[in-house]
Amino acid sequence: LALYFHSGEREEKCIIEDIPSDTLVIGNYKVQRWDIHKQDFLESAPGLGMFVTVTTPSAEVLLSKLYGPQGTFSFTSYLSGEHVICLQSNSTRFVAFAGSKLRIHLDIRVGEHFLDESVVQAKDKVNEVNSRLEHLIEQIHHISKEQNYEREREEKFRKTSEETNSNILWWAIVQTLILISIGIWQIKSLRDFFISKKLV
Repeated sequence: LALYFHSGEREEKCIIEDIPSDTLVIGNYKVQRWDIHKQDFLESAPGLGMFVTVTTPSAEVLLSKLYGPQGTFSFTSYLSGEHVICLQSNSTRFVAFAGSKLRIHLDIRVGEHFLDESVVQAKDKVNEVNSRLEHLIEQIHHISKEQNYEREREEKFRKTSEETNSNILWWAIVQTLILISIGIWQIKSLRDFFISKKLV
């Protein structure tokens, strides 16, 4: 997931990421500040930091840390589900004057384990091949874990759909019985009315 979004100073922006359990998540970000004179975003925002907060599906804070204007954060999920990742600048200006526009570039990688470049560039080809194999095995484990998680979600969704369909069927049967009962009652009432008026 790579994106950028605009934010005001001290304004908190959050994204929701659905993550399987026991999965490494790495986030890279860069903050740019709007320059009113150049009418453009500056390449960087020196002196401005970002609070990064990560909340688990059970509303537990997994990560809460202050970083610089450009940085990398990482965490490992221990619950599967929707994790909320929030970023907020640490502007020291008063809220009334903190109107400067920020552009935040965010790149989130789920389940990636990066190769050690020092090993990759080493002359020892056996170590290089071994390192690449380990990296591929980790990626395979991650894909397998992701597939299992999606399978669990699909099974849960299917059960919910079946329960909903069953409830709709029973409600339709109850409605039909009610309509039939009302119809029989109306016919009986009309018959009794006609008999009492000696029309039949």
